[in-house]
Amino acid sequence: MPTSRAPQIPGRNRAAARPALDRGRTLLGPALALIHSGRAPTRSALTSELAVTRATAGAIAAELEALGLVAVDSRPAGSGRGRPSHRLAVAPGGPVVLAAQIHADGFSVALAGLGGTLGEPVDHPLPSPADPEGLLRAVAEAGARLVAASPRRCLGAALAVPTPVTTSDGRAFAAMYLDWPSGTPVRDLFAAAVARAFPSAGFPLPTAVANDANLAALAEHRHGAGCGARHLLYVTSGHRGVGGALVVDGRLHTGSDGLALEVGQLTVDPRGRPCPCGRRGCLDVEADPPALLAAAGITPAPGEPLLERARAVTRAAAHDPAARAAVDRVAERLGAGLAGMVNILNPDRIVLGGIHLDLLTAAPQLLPAVVAERSLWGRSAGVPVLPAALARPDLTGAAELAWQPFLDDPQSAVAG
Repeated sequence: MPTSRAPQIPGRNRAAARPALDRGRTLLGPALALIHSGRAPTRSALTSELAVTRATAGAIAAELEALGLVAVDSRPAGSGRGRPSHRLAVAPGGPVVLAAQIHADGFSVALAGLGGTLGEPVDHPLPSPADPEGLLRAVAEAGARLVAASPRRCLGAALAVPTPVTTSDGRAFAAMYLDWPSGTPVRDLFAAAVARAFPSAGFPLPTAVANDANLAALAEHRHGAGCGARHLLYVTSGHRGVGGALVVDGRLHTGSDGLALEVGQLTVDPRGRPCPCGRRGCLDVEADPPALLAAAGITPAPGEPLLERARAVTRAAAHDPAARAAVDRVAERLGAGLAGMVNILNPDRIVLGGIHLDLLTAAPQLLPAVVAERSLWGRSAGVPVLPAALARPDLTGAAELAWQPFLDDPQSAVAG
């Protein structure tokens, strides 16, 4: 989105700063990404990370401040060595994006600023009927209410969905837990729903849609337990089914059309529970909340939140033999699936989210031991298995998706 005029640089030495800014203008995006991820908390750190002069780094920071995206503290931060450096942070009152997530039991919306900061999520039950058009309309309308109640400008919206989404045409495939037709044009439907819900925006609000596990992995890599990993394997189960994603050198591995890492379809017990895909014993149905509840002999009530009930089982494992046996059984199934992924992908870190995080807490020795025993690389060089650090990684990942165009081109933020 082009700008109508070049933003002005605050300060007394604008003429002197302009040549440095002209040299560093192409670095506005990388600079904002560094500040957004916390890797450049000061101007000196920005200078080092970008390998530019102090003058260029200062001009870049000033330009990002003029765009309303970054705050430059006029009081330098000193560490006791060298020259003090100005602190850099995302602008506290800057613009936001709308992050939304659909899962098998409902949907959630939240506003998110830069820096991985997520506002208070608002959770909603699924509408009835939960057909694609009606559900996406409900999501967009709930998001519009949040935006209307906020004084901050909204730049875009993104949606995390529990299904693979093609990158070429934005269609949802294998939405088994939403009962959507295969090939539902979710990207176009969401864009249309947002356009109807935000008629006063005055311009088409940018929208995007992607798989929830992919987005959660991206969020954990940028702001959570995956920070610093070169090959991050993320595996999670929120309500039904199992999702996974791989982040390689900071980029999601999505395959030729966004359908890679469908880890839920790994077979871990050929004679196990029936899967909606038509087979038996897939990780999707052997290591999700319903599987844990079934192993514990629990039949949830209609409409009962499955994740919370399953988490109660993991907490009870410390004193309840039935819960202990259920946790161990599902942890072994999950460990077998993780081991297969380790053999194929050779990650340097595994991060677990959703109920898998709770399984790791309840079985901190068993789960990593199964991974190590059943994977070739695990036996020779242990792969760290860590709990996810973010409270709502799916929503945080949706926010990352919505922010990405502005991280790529910060000047486009002024077009709205």
